[in-house]
Amino acid sequence: TWRRRAGALHSTTIDAELEAVAAGERRLPDTDALELLENAPADLLGAAAHAVRERLHPESIVTYVVDRNVNYTNVCVVDCDFCAFYRKPRDPEGYVLSREQLHRKFQELVDAGGTQVLLQGGHHPRLDLAWYQELLADIKANFPLHIHGFSPPEIIHFSKVFKMSVRDVIQALHEAGLDSIPGGGAEILVQRVRDIISPRKATTDEWLGVMRTAHELGLKTSATMMFGHVETSAERIETLRRYRELQDDTGGFTAFICWGFQPEHTPAAQRLQHDPDSVHPLLKERIETGPIGAVDYLRTLAVSRLYLDNIKNVQASWVTLGPEVGQISMSYGCNDWGGTMMEENVVSEAGTVHHVSVDDMRRMSTELGYTLRKRNFFYELID
Repeated sequence: TWRRRAGALHSTTIDAELEAVAAGERRLPDTDALELLENAPADLLGAAAHAVRERLHPESIVTYVVDRNVNYTNVCVVDCDFCAFYRKPRDPEGYVLSREQLHRKFQELVDAGGTQVLLQGGHHPRLDLAWYQELLADIKANFPLHIHGFSPPEIIHFSKVFKMSVRDVIQALHEAGLDSIPGGGAEILVQRVRDIISPRKATTDEWLGVMRTAHELGLKTSATMMFGHVETSAERIETLRRYRELQDDTGGFTAFICWGFQPEHTPAAQRLQHDPDSVHPLLKERIETGPIGAVDYLRTLAVSRLYLDNIKNVQASWVTLGPEVGQISMSYGCNDWGGTMMEENVVSEAGTVHHVSVDDMRRMSTELGYTLRKRNFFYELID
């Protein structure tokens, strides 16, 4: 049983709670989730989350997808304090990739056995709807790729620039070739937090509204959470609650992915050097403390797996913490390595990015007693 994995019991109350949730007999309430996140022993959390993972995925496999992140532009007008990737309009380092550059990236992905491309960019103020439609149609005409693109904040931005409703934007992009929508830009789905770290980006209600509309139109999406900046533990749980409630209504999320904030080289970190008063005190504290460690990540991951009982798949986040933590994640609720990520530009701009090969994934999976299997976006095995 999962309790044998965890060893001796630490708390009768906590143990009884985890026993019922791990067995699928009880849905984890917010108050109990917060208590577990803040006080439960890490080994118990991991063991219970692993029991949920084994119940939802009794087959002895872990999965991965061969994909590539293509950031078609870094020009953005949102000015998020946590983003080291974006450049303002007319910045000499700003770019929009040419069609030739994009074709080369897509072909390299296909040549490597890739099946999925993640398209995300800055909030460019001058690209029109036709540019995006032509891009999507061009990919579909020339490459056998699933297009996972345009996070909710981008969709909200498109709606404003194109002067169209969110529904009409998504419908137009879907008809042009968009297959699914990534969960980028969620950060923490609590407006107090968003007002501090990204006041000009999509609001909590707007972000969730995009996903609800996408689900109603038949598109599947992913759910994400970037934590470890200015949020409280309760606000992490509130974010999970918003996901669980929407999933109850629509069933449109295929997977959940969480990772920790990387403060290095962000605009807030740079401002802290010459204008410290311009940085919010909570964000300043996080920058000075440094990024969260593996323990905080694993605890949050485990509680997420326990709480999100209606989202079947949970991906490991090895990009910021390294492949070894990714391997440990498989014992804290994860069943998927995520993508091979031939290219990653956003997190790497913050100074922290790791890489892992398929051979490494296979070796580390085997060490845990699992067989590594290649999948598509819908978690269908394709190897």
